[in-house]
Amino acid sequence: MANITKSSIRSFAIVAVVAVAAYFIHVEYQTRLGQKAIDATGLELHTLDDALAKSKESGKPVLADLSAIWCPSCRRLDTEVLANEAVRTKIESDYIFARIEYESDEGAAFMERHNLRGFPNLLILDANGNKLKDVPVTFSPSAFLARL
Repeated sequence: MANITKSSIRSFAIVAVVAVAAYFIHVEYQTRLGQKAIDATGLELHTLDDALAKSKESGKPVLADLSAIWCPSCRRLDTEVLANEAVRTKIESDYIFARIEYESDEGAAFMERHNLRGFPNLLILDANGNKLKDVPVTFSPSAFLARL
């Protein structure tokens, strides 16, 4: 009986190590996909604080994008909408773009301040960080442009 218990414990430990390793490999893979999608946008990324400061200087509102780097819907928004040339041109000419990572302290504060649940979530803000408008998420570049 002692041999069965030791064998069972050893088997469980091996399965646990493999599961933990698989989890971290998956997270790393999703993060790489997320970074690739962010890079595909070609947008200059600012923290919220930097974007608000630039907004005060330029008079342009902030387009704040609350996303999670591992989120498939966020990656889809990046690659299908924000990477679109017409969308990118509109954002660069009319807004200061802020990318806010959901799992950061900045993301938690942003969600709390604007009473947000989930991501991706897009808001247009004034230079003081007050919400001017929600931008409903769509995966159609033309529909997105119409919502800005």
